Amino acid sequence: MSSLSLKFLAPSMPNSNRFRPPRLQATPPQTVVPPATGAVGIDVERLEPRVEEKEGYFVLKEKFRQGINPPEKVKIEKEPMKLFMENGIEELSKMSLEEIEKSKLSKDDIDVRLKWLGLFHRRKHHYGRFMMRLKLPNGVTTSAQTRYLASVIKKYGKDGCADVTTRQNWQIRGVVLPDVPEILKGLEEVGLTSLQSGMDNVRNPVGNPIAGIDPDEIVDTRPYTNLLSQYITANSRGNPAFTNLPRKWNVCVIGSHDLYEHPHINDLAYMPATKNGRFGFNLLVGGFFSPKRCAEAIPLDAWVPGDDILPVCKAILEAFRDLGTRGNRQKCRMMWLIDELGIEGFRAEVVKRMPQQHLERESSEDLVQKQWERRDYLGVHPQKQVGYSFVGIHVPVGRVQADEMDELARLADEYGSGELRLTVEQNIIIPNIENAKIEALLKEPLLERFSPEPPLLMKGLVACTGNQFCGQAIIETKARALKVTEDVNRQVSVPRPVRMHWTGCPNTCGQVQVADIGFMGCMTRKDGKVVEGADVFLGGKIGSDSHLGDIYKKGVPCDDLVPLVVDLLINRFGAVRRETEEAED
Repeated sequence: MSSLSLKFLAPSMPNSNRFRPPRLQATPPQTVVPPATGAVGIDVERLEPRVEEKEGYFVLKEKFRQGINPPEKVKIEKEPMKLFMENGIEELSKMSLEEIEKSKLSKDDIDVRLKWLGLFHRRKHHYGRFMMRLKLPNGVTTSAQTRYLASVIKKYGKDGCADVTTRQNWQIRGVVLPDVPEILKGLEEVGLTSLQSGMDNVRNPVGNPIAGIDPDEIVDTRPYTNLLSQYITANSRGNPAFTNLPRKWNVCVIGSHDLYEHPHINDLAYMPATKNGRFGFNLLVGGFFSPKRCAEAIPLDAWVPGDDILPVCKAILEAFRDLGTRGNRQKCRMMWLIDELGIEGFRAEVVKRMPQQHLERESSEDLVQKQWERRDYLGVHPQKQVGYSFVGIHVPVGRVQADEMDELARLADEYGSGELRLTVEQNIIIPNIENAKIEALLKEPLLERFSPEPPLLMKGLVACTGNQFCGQAIIETKARALKVTEDVNRQVSVPRPVRMHWTGCPNTCGQVQVADIGFMGCMTRKDGKVVEGADVFLGGKIGSDSHLGDIYKKGVPCDDLVPLVVDLLINRFGAVRRETEEAED
């Protein structure tokens, strides 16, 4: 039985209907979990769900509350989703910070529970200011949405800016609490939401950034990522079924041979495959990063038809929600549960939660080509639509100011179809440009800063927020990443792009383990003094030969990184010193 009632809706996008995918809406059925039978070697009592539904929300049962971590206690003390679903944000936004600080409950509201609304208090470095994280499935956004976000951050002056994230998403900065209710209304008016984008929730669904316009795509991922986002947030109204997970959870849908979506680092990755003449997806599960452990996703030995992707997502999330541990936060990601139950034991728990308690085994007809050279999306590229191209532009370390967002919106309207695409490398794609307009677009002043053809070392540069705004970051990242790369670029010439990622702390939001060269912030010593430094990673791969990199050298002072990187580029990546290159010329 299919769990989807499919409706193909024409979205209201000016001048762009020919580029838009059909839109799916879903109403998955309720499933009843049968009595636990026990995976091999697993005590039946271990398979008792640890949460129960009370008054519309899922809460941790009393018997499982021993040894739980602090965020779990915060969730028990007060349901975070009530701030949105019961409009608690209205009352909270009217309280002064002084008043809020007098109560642990309201203090936890602004420091923890507001993350369920996508709001992160910057207590350490910008007290009273919040970062707001959006939900932007597949990284697709409109000029109207971009202008609205620009208008929000513009009013905050130097405190306001935006970042493109490593999950194809926007984060805006500088927000103050009294403005939040009005901002949430504004987001809804332009078709955006920030709901369920932080803490123990499902994060932004990632897809192919050139979906629907890619001449070589396997499948257009936009309908699937939209469907997942609609379901997980109940069409932006809030879905408590998935807001009390043991930890965050990432999902992606693969649509290209290039694997732009990085399936190996997601909790659930849909991998296109056919079976008996039907299109569908094989499933990978469990990929994640954390300070104590990083793991690549592994096969679930499961295949689902392409028109029925929600039930398995629902079943996997419910298995994780019901059975995942809630003690040490470093051991609460889904892969830890998979390790405990074994992949077949975990699969059995997923099957129990499927509508018919059935899940097909993996297909051997994988549609992703194993030997595929990953394409560069920066620059000008022809679309599958004859007479049109897309232009990928480089956004240095993903940082964008309000006036630049306004300009991006104008360019999308004037040259394209009013649409922008965000990428996991913190860059932006302008799609659906008539070929006759390309030359004029390339002469636009904004493209001098956001270049379609950046230096090779800049192309793959990624950096997390760093300690400019993030309280967990140990070092400053964005400005330093640019400075180190510029200094290195003056000394050596590389024959191809080298992907360098920076992250300010072991949480690795900058995903250093997938980089050719990664830098993880730490404190170290130089000449007897404590200084900012980085642990250097090497050897991460993306695409068909994807695997995580390993630590190369620990505790390198930031002031000593340039010569280290120069040597690595020469010895490992075929770089030559510029003075040598010039002498040969």
